[in-house]
Amino acid sequence: MTMTLSGIPVVVHAPDPITLAGVTSGLRGRSELRLVDDADAEVAVVVADTVDESTRGALRRYARVSRTRTVLVAAHLKEAQLLDAVEAGVVAILWRHEASADTLTRAVLAAARGGADLPPDLLGRLLKQVGRIQRGAAQAPGGGAIGLAQRELDVLGLVADGMDTAEIAAKLSYSERTVKNVLHGVMSRLHLRNRAHAVAYAIREGYI
Repeated sequence: MTMTLSGIPVVVHAPDPITLAGVTSGLRGRSELRLVDDADAEVAVVVADTVDESTRGALRRYARVSRTRTVLVAAHLKEAQLLDAVEAGVVAILWRHEASADTLTRAVLAAARGGADLPPDLLGRLLKQVGRIQRGAAQAPGGGAIGLAQRELDVLGLVADGMDTAEIAAKLSYSERTVKNVLHGVMSRLHLRNRAHAVAYAIREGYI
């Protein structure tokens, strides 16, 4: 008899065995998820007190696996560490004191669908960081204001509303490939690391 595996494949990375056991125990009973090893994961959940060198190493390792999306659960983050996390491919961040099996599962499901989520206070801090970076780029030789096309604004606005790729495609009557191409074009042109970074830029510059 052949068994069919279901659920989003998730790997958990934690700083100590007790934390690892607690997080995996909370996720193991969720039918929407399936705990796997690193190589088979679609979503990585990285738990840490903050983004130190060890955590950055873990984030970069998962970022090198193109199909792995990372959810970070952290106790506290400084602005520089927040940008490190976003640039290392983190698509969602949860505060440790707010993380539960339910909130973590929702974050994993959103990440798997291509969504991005940051707590409001972190988004505000990220906006400041992105603003400084973009202003610096505009002042550099050859730099300048880079506008966004209406199609790009439409897509980013729906990303900011929490929609995933399929929902955006249905809303705008685009194919999912078109939505992905639009996002890829924006992020490549503006040197943005992921969807959260792109939304932060668009809000900071007053586009959405």
